Amino acid sequence: MSSATGRRWVGLDPEQERLAEAIAQTGQPVALSRHLARRGVLPEDAAAFLEPRLRDLLPDPLTLRDMGVAADRLLAAVAGRQRIAIFADYDVDGGASAALLVVWLRELGLSATTYVPDRIDEGYGPNAPAIRNLARDHDLIVCVDCGTLSHEALAAAEDSDVIVIDHHLGGETLPPAVAVVNPNRQDETGDLAHLCAAAVVFLVLVEANRRLRVQGRTGPDLMQMLDLVALATVADVAPLIGVNRALVHQGLRVLRDRNRPGLRALADVARMDGPPTPYHLGYLLGPRINAGGRIGAADLGARLLSSVDEAEATALAERLDVLNAERRGIEARVTEQALEQAEARGGPLAWACGEGWHPGVVGIVASRLKEALNKPAVVIGIRDDGLAQGSARSVAGVDLGVAVQRIVAEGLLVKGGGHRMAAGLTVRADGIEAAMTRLGDLLKRQGAGAEGPRDLRIDATLMPGAATRDLIARLEQAGPFGQGASAPRFAFPDLRVAHARPVGDGHLKVTFTGGGPLRLDAIAFRASTTGIAEAIDRAAGAPMHVAGRLDLNRWQGREDVQLKLEDLSLTSETPSG
Repeated sequence: MSSATGRRWVGLDPEQERLAEAIAQTGQPVALSRHLARRGVLPEDAAAFLEPRLRDLLPDPLTLRDMGVAADRLLAAVAGRQRIAIFADYDVDGGASAALLVVWLRELGLSATTYVPDRIDEGYGPNAPAIRNLARDHDLIVCVDCGTLSHEALAAAEDSDVIVIDHHLGGETLPPAVAVVNPNRQDETGDLAHLCAAAVVFLVLVEANRRLRVQGRTGPDLMQMLDLVALATVADVAPLIGVNRALVHQGLRVLRDRNRPGLRALADVARMDGPPTPYHLGYLLGPRINAGGRIGAADLGARLLSSVDEAEATALAERLDVLNAERRGIEARVTEQALEQAEARGGPLAWACGEGWHPGVVGIVASRLKEALNKPAVVIGIRDDGLAQGSARSVAGVDLGVAVQRIVAEGLLVKGGGHRMAAGLTVRADGIEAAMTRLGDLLKRQGAGAEGPRDLRIDATLMPGAATRDLIARLEQAGPFGQGASAPRFAFPDLRVAHARPVGDGHLKVTFTGGGPLRLDAIAFRASTTGIAEAIDRAAGAPMHVAGRLDLNRWQGREDVQLKLEDLSLTSETPSG
């Protein structure tokens, strides 16, 4: 047995050990030094890494193709007081991208029309009827977080100009548009492929403001809009590397000021405690904004994020909170059925399909399957018209977007697209089996579903007394943590369970003791399904090694150190690697 969750615990390799020692000699705490070494940070770069600044990391917007054309066309619309429409995707990234443009234009004296397609009736991305209708009443249409593959739909704009600001994988040809700003165009270098759409919109606005300064004018304060960029970056599971770290780092500072009515109202209904963190963005705010596009009115999120009216913001936030609760109920039912299907099928791809599965939850359920089975996952809802809509999620090291594009080109999908970690697709109901078999084959070639124990990477070994608020504060300097930038993980040896009790929906609160007076409180999420609860029962008080991440549990004005328990093993079954 490797551990309760079947994983092998892996510490630093010899080169990382040497690097950690060198970083520690610069004055950094040992635990933090070991984490930085695992991240590959050099001793001379440690100080700058711990304080990511936009002025150091923000790329020149003009490194992206069509950037100058897009900025000039936006400014021409402003100067000519033209009618502008924003066509946005229905997720957080699309809503935040739309809100960035709406706010920027508003501060320059223009109002814009925001159009978000209905997930069920219209599906993802621009469609010809909607673009044609917008073109009748607008001089410029800006597509955000969509449009790169929408050749036919954008052709319907006819005499209206179109700008596409996107981050999804591009095809061999570009759609008919004045500009297509997308770091994932095939003719781009890929250096900025990790940006979400809102970050690309932000770069467009940076360039537009720069051109305003050349004209002797002052543009809107973009730094105050970074809360929207941070939200989109985390919610869209963009890797927190490079400039994304700085965007989220600064965006969290802006969010802390609670100046945006929509996000302030949403934080209140979500009962957000303490200073905002990536966790809050990804698990409290993001899902509620997404709930509008999933099972409610598609434009609720964009409206909330761009609202300046307190009463409207409060009403929208409360509506999204209700929709999110409904979404959770639907999601739970579909997850149970999908997991049963995927486990029975096996193979390198976890996939499931069902008649009537709500298209608004298939993406979340795909994420649940990916987490449970550690392999790429696709969940598909079959419609009454013979078509089926699905969402896919990937694991590290497996490029899902490329594989989906491949089977679209092969004719196995009606349409599909996305990026490395996520994709959407439409398939004929009678072609699901063939499409998923082919997708599984392509992903297997990239290493999906490889046998053998998964690794749980451990940064350092600590004793309970070292788990302090001061240590957590020092570790947070290496954040923000999220996709592509995991929080430090620690092992605590030779602990015994002093107390354990179930809480919530399958979670477990545990208090560990090391034999002395010091204790370590922990929570194991979904312990009833991960094997942790069973392992604790089986241990019957025997000593064990435990592993997880430290954070602060805030409750009724108190702040207590807590371990987010991820794995454990009896001391006689050490899961070393």
